Amino acid sequence: MKIKLLFLLFLIGTARSAFTQLPQDVYKKPLKEVLTDIEKRYNIKLEYNESLVKGVDVLYPTWRYRVDPEATLTNILMPIDMVFQKKSDKVYTIAKFEYYRKPFEEGKRHLDQLLASYPTVQDWEQRKAELRKCFFEQLRLSPLPKKTPLNPIITPKRMMDGYTVENVAIETLPGVYLCGSLYRPAKGKGPFPAVLSPHGHFPSADLNEYGRYRPDQQYRCATLARMGAVVFSYEMFAWGESLLQVEKEAHKTGLALTMQTLNSIRVLDYLTTLPYVDPKRIGVTAASGGGTQSFLITALDDRIAVSVPVVMVSSSFFGGCPCESGLPIHSCTSLGTNNAEIAAMASPRPMLVVSETSDWTQTVPTIEFPYLKKVYNLFGKPENVENVHIENEEHNYGITKRLAMYDFMAHHLGLNINAVKDKTGKIDESKCTIEKYDAMLVFGNEGKLPANAVKGPDAIWKVLRSLQ
Repeated sequence: MKIKLLFLLFLIGTARSAFTQLPQDVYKKPLKEVLTDIEKRYNIKLEYNESLVKGVDVLYPTWRYRVDPEATLTNILMPIDMVFQKKSDKVYTIAKFEYYRKPFEEGKRHLDQLLASYPTVQDWEQRKAELRKCFFEQLRLSPLPKKTPLNPIITPKRMMDGYTVENVAIETLPGVYLCGSLYRPAKGKGPFPAVLSPHGHFPSADLNEYGRYRPDQQYRCATLARMGAVVFSYEMFAWGESLLQVEKEAHKTGLALTMQTLNSIRVLDYLTTLPYVDPKRIGVTAASGGGTQSFLITALDDRIAVSVPVVMVSSSFFGGCPCESGLPIHSCTSLGTNNAEIAAMASPRPMLVVSETSDWTQTVPTIEFPYLKKVYNLFGKPENVENVHIENEEHNYGITKRLAMYDFMAHHLGLNINAVKDKTGKIDESKCTIEKYDAMLVFGNEGKLPANAVKGPDAIWKVLRSLQ
């Protein structure tokens, strides 16, 4: 009898619990179930990774439905930090929200809005000045730190076929060292054009193919040197020998964006002090995250005469690394900005934008390049901006992209492209020596830093602040 009574009380309690459920409990459904229902209801196909939706619930899903499937997807996905993008007719992809990425069409609308705000060259110059001021402020480089002696540390020169290489460290801040390799033409006294060559996020398990040590980086620097340019290949913050002073985690902070920008400015300071460098003929080129560094230093420093940003100019992608978008430079002004507009700040100086079909630069021929042409046309110089769009290649600085860059740099910096051509008239990189990682180190395998070297992000910030 007691057991029956307990069972009866259990049933009463369960029924009472069911009848007293809160609305958020009644209407809560698994996201997977909701997306399946949306596909059936609107006769569309949704593509997503199963791990993205596993264990995720949606509150009040049916109350979020609208007549328009895109409005429905917006209502369902935005509260759970997910987004969708139309892939084709009736096919949509779903992904996790990324603050540094937006739909291509939204990027185009933003460019249209920006372009409408500067109908004359005077308006554009005012806009550039406003953006530049804000960039320096957001980068925490306003005012710029007092420039201190660079105190270059230079290793013995290595003789190659048509060029030389020296490893160089410059003291961009007291006790803070930027390491790289300086490529120079083997013959002639100059003054030679110079090219800044930062690098992107192309890691590898093999240190010989990591950062500035990668073969593709060495090929482009050596070939440009053989064409008659002085080239400085230097490291991102918290990569390579920079790791002697900070941990690699520091690369994923706003300090990386600050220091990489400051380092590029100091590289310009160094190159313009060299008696064999022509300060009026300085270019910059790099890919991916290095492409970001390329168009940002061009926007901020008029000493850059020619720029070739590779696979990075986009109005809908801001760089997935905090070293590119970890500080709110893209929020500058009430209109905001994007990487295509930052690249446009090179105008009217010559710029080649290299893009490809496999990454976020796939829309450059249809969205970003037409915008850039219109900006350059404000100066009456539409011919000064070019686009080379590569089909079916990876996100890299491969040979096809390098060939386009060599031709552009030769034309605008006065380099001798015939010096690197074979008997058939094709550019030949085979005479470039690909060095091992340890041959390119300034401080050697032991990593022995100067006695005044500071270590850690806090110490670097303290030095920087002391000079402002």
